Amino acid sequence: MPPSASSTASSPAFVRFVAAAERHVEDPHAIADHLAVLLGEDAWLSSGDQRPGSDSYRQHLLYVSPTRRLSVVALVWQPGQRTPIHDHVAWCIVGVYRGIEREIRYHLVENGGEHYLVPTGSVVAHPGHVEVLVPPAQDIHCVTAAGKQKAISIHVYGADIEQRGTSIYRRFDGIRELAAAA
Repeated sequence: MPPSASSTASSPAFVRFVAAAERHVEDPHAIADHLAVLLGEDAWLSSGDQRPGSDSYRQHLLYVSPTRRLSVVALVWQPGQRTPIHDHVAWCIVGVYRGIEREIRYHLVENGGEHYLVPTGSVVAHPGHVEVLVPPAQDIHCVTAAGKQKAISIHVYGADIEQRGTSIYRRFDGIRELAAAA
């Protein structure tokens, strides 16, 4: 769906957020502060951009900057839906708008020529929670809709998601998880 097809794009709260994000495109932490303000607003995300997928989370493209250096998407999740373990093509800011999400972060290690994923922490994120992920540190993770209701999170990327179709750089399917060191 092209960004102009989303009625969210005309919401005054969303327009203010996008203008602030464009001003701070080099500073994802500053954008995160503005995302926190947007998440506290009500009724700015159109009903069409709140539709979940049936067998997987659904991505709704809300905005792509004219420079193609910034994208905003809404991810809508049914309870229990999850991402694969993955990292990103660029920095990513995630804010929970509705519902609850659980994120597990990983560190990729090599031992004897084999690669392993070591869990480094988890976060249970409620509405208003904002995370900044900047590759390569703290960038490998998996996200699950953890509550009993639909979850909606807003993702801001330093990349052209319309052209790429996804923010995922690599998936870590088939790489064994090791228990975190005590």
